[in-house]
Amino acid sequence: MTLPAVLAGWREAPRVSRLDDRALREPARYILCWLQQALRAADNPLIDAAIRLGDAIGLPVLVYHGLREDYPYASDRLHRFILGASRDLERDCAARGLACVQFVDRAAKREKGLVYRLAADAAAVFVEDQPAFVAQWQTGRFAARTDAAVFAVNAACVVPPLALDQGVKTTAAFRRRHVAVREDWYDWTDERSAQPAYAGPLPFEPDRLADATDADLDALVDACAIDHTLPPSAMFLPTRAEVALRLRRLQTEVLPDYAEARRNARRPEGASTLSPYLHFGVVGPREIVAAVQAADVPQATRAKFLDELLTWREWFHYRARSLPVPERYDRVPAWAQRELAEHAADARPEAETLTALVLGETADALWNACQKQYLLDGWMHNNLRMYWSKRLIAMTSSPEAGWATACYLNDRLSLDGRDPSTYGNLAWAFGDAQPGYRRGPIYGLVPSRTDTTLRKVLGDDWIAQAAARPVRDLAIPDEPPVDPYLTGTLPLPRAGA
Repeated sequence: MTLPAVLAGWREAPRVSRLDDRALREPARYILCWLQQALRAADNPLIDAAIRLGDAIGLPVLVYHGLREDYPYASDRLHRFILGASRDLERDCAARGLACVQFVDRAAKREKGLVYRLAADAAAVFVEDQPAFVAQWQTGRFAARTDAAVFAVNAACVVPPLALDQGVKTTAAFRRRHVAVREDWYDWTDERSAQPAYAGPLPFEPDRLADATDADLDALVDACAIDHTLPPSAMFLPTRAEVALRLRRLQTEVLPDYAEARRNARRPEGASTLSPYLHFGVVGPREIVAAVQAADVPQATRAKFLDELLTWREWFHYRARSLPVPERYDRVPAWAQRELAEHAADARPEAETLTALVLGETADALWNACQKQYLLDGWMHNNLRMYWSKRLIAMTSSPEAGWATACYLNDRLSLDGRDPSTYGNLAWAFGDAQPGYRRGPIYGLVPSRTDTTLRKVLGDDWIAQAAARPVRDLAIPDEPPVDPYLTGTLPLPRAGA
């Protein structure tokens, strides 16, 4: 489906795809930019694409962000982070001369079909091209049901996946293609609309978050029918000011000692800790690249960090586009599924209940130390995640149960869960890599991971202290919830939709 000329001739055109062949609506009041996860006003290709089309036809852009109660694992932790990001989104849109309206679904304030009603006054709707979790199925369902022209824009990657060869099968091949073009995509300029901010009628009374205090946001969260047993993370403040602080720390503290500190989970300051902000789009990857490029560190250090940020993260996003549901077990390679299935009946003396796993109260103190980071901080150091995810295969009753448990803990507890990157990391743990050289119980040829190296680095004192962190009561089911796509609760999206 052909893009309008003003978008087709744009440098950023590979980010944009049409989801239907409908004509632009005439007459119309605005271009609607529906944000679900790219919750930022700067370095946001969705907003920039909407502005370009709006200026071409003389219409303002209306940015919309809505927050429902019924997304999987909705909780105080996720809601509060999202609302904090949305508050800054409205403020920063105003600074760009754009109107931004929000709606928070709750008992005292309900709206049916709100995005469809907003679309009824729009010449076109710009949505996110996100290959995982809620944004994927909501976008696909909306495009199939609306009568508006719909454009999907990738805002999550430096290099838009559609700008690369399709069908790349290995990380090495992807890296070669990505490295060859990535610097061409580093620079960006925020579009400035020539139209005045939209101030016309709306089909609802918006929630104005820009002037909300922290107490106001807390009260909004309390009013929602969500999981109130999982509290917000004190480690991650959901603000653009916090992003600026972490980018500065990345330049002055993380990168200068990156080679040594990045693997040491005793020193969380050795990691960028930006993944929650990337997941919710509070910061874009190009802004991080700019900070890295400006840091006073050796080029080899920049290259190592950018390889982690760009090759691996964008490879997982690229891969997810070819999977109908990136969080399903069937993404694990067939050879690894066979190996794990052949050993599914092996004795599992280390199997634990879901309650013990959630609370970090298993017989494995190192695993508990890992899990307490997810449970209490909403984030886990990457070097701990590898051990944590590998061990779940042996700590659950079957490989399928291990995958379901890993996804449940990741998606419910972690601020960077529900993401192509975290699903890609879980798939690695279950065998999405080369087979091992020696077949073992439970794992077969899927490589396992011992605690020897981690214990040497972390030390027994740190492990004991981290594992002993106190927890609060939490609502825990008997078994991990079944994937909502498989129960029919959510429609199965098309691959690459």
